Amino acid sequence: MSRPDPRQVTQSAALSSAMAGAVDLAALKARSDAANRAQGPAAGPAGAPSGTGSHVLDVTEASFQADVIDRSMQIPVVVDLWASWCGPCKQLSPVLERLAEAGRGAWLLAKVDVDANPRIAQAFGVQSIPMVVAVVGGQPVDAFNGALPEPQVRQWISALLDALRDRMPGIRQAEQSGGDEAAEAVEEPDDPRFTAAEDALERGDYAEAQAAYERILAEEPANEMAAAALAQVRFLARAESADPSAIERADAAPDDVDAQLAAADAEVALDRVEAAFARLVAAAGRLSGEDRDRAREHLVGLFDLFPVDDARVTAARRALARVLF
Repeated sequence: MSRPDPRQVTQSAALSSAMAGAVDLAALKARSDAANRAQGPAAGPAGAPSGTGSHVLDVTEASFQADVIDRSMQIPVVVDLWASWCGPCKQLSPVLERLAEAGRGAWLLAKVDVDANPRIAQAFGVQSIPMVVAVVGGQPVDAFNGALPEPQVRQWISALLDALRDRMPGIRQAEQSGGDEAAEAVEEPDDPRFTAAEDALERGDYAEAQAAYERILAEEPANEMAAAALAQVRFLARAESADPSAIERADAAPDDVDAQLAAADAEVALDRVEAAFARLVAAAGRLSGEDRDRAREHLVGLFDLFPVDDARVTAARRALARVLF
């Protein structure tokens, strides 16, 4: 059973709320208009997608107005903010592209290279990538960060289309012209066990969410989604009280294992993942006995927060093996 990543459950609503009314695309729109006037008439009709009629577009600051703002008046435009050096982006972008083509025009994927288009990244307040933002009516309405697995991305898109279908006739028209595959491709059945856990997570009841995922694992020990969700919940419970000043305290007390664990959590919460991994690898190599085991176990637990093929995890596993063996 495929369910939303608990990071998405807790962060998406908060991110969307923060973005609503806070992200002002007017300045970017003005730059796009100015660039278009400087370049002269476009090759195609206003609002038409650049390229060959695909549902996936490469968007620049100059084309942002036509490809994102204007088209978001008819159908949702999902903006994929990525960069060529970003490993997780290379995992997520192909998923989004496949789903956009399968959607048959019910929504549009706009790909933005943040290095080549820094003003777009600035307009959306990008702090880490990949970042995916849904734009409707010229304004961002929902978003998530990180390379989510395909079933979870499908569910996010499904929820977006369901919420907007009655407001945006373009969605229904695309679905009707292409059959119902666009809607069916993103539908996922609900599992009440996961729903209960996610409801607890949304309430901020980490203890109940953890218990719910543990019950699922008691019934299905091999359920990878529940195992990943449990790791996320445990970290979220710790991260809620993470104190950035713990990093400074840990730097001043390298042999204090409790300080090192707290600092690593704070660094992950601040998206300084590599620093957190390096800290615990160094602690495992420096400490001994029970303290060494605690540093190692905490690091392995942090690995579970990320895809198994995340380059940062792979590098840290190798470094850990070197100091332990």
